[in-house]
Amino acid sequence: VQLQAFGGGLVQAGGSLRLSCAASGSIFAIDVMGWYRQAPGKQRELVASITRGGYTNYADSVKGRFTISQDSAKSTVYLQMNSLKPEDTALYFCNAQTVLLGQYWGRGTQVTVSS
Repeated sequence: VQLQAFGGGLVQAGGSLRLSCAASGSIFAIDVMGWYRQAPGKQRELVASITRGGYTNYADSVKGRFTISQDSAKSTVYLQMNSLKPEDTALYFCNAQTVLLGQYWGRGTQVTVSS
């Protein structure tokens, strides 16, 4: 499984960004896709995830502001980020989890929110 992420950038507080992550390869094996983030000096944390069946999970810090979704082919996952805060600044990583093949990570995409 290969993951390619798009959509990071610089935005002012209160603004919006949309991240995309396109999976290729053995996408039939993917059970869950999600986004994690890591700020300088902090551990990587889950932001949001979505199962093949569409069940979503969010970190408390982003509930009501971020929305994760996937396309009908279950090969691309999106993270719509609204009402961004400076504390959302981090390197965002796409993740795919499979039962038999383990988990995969995409390259990080930087999100910077200025105050």
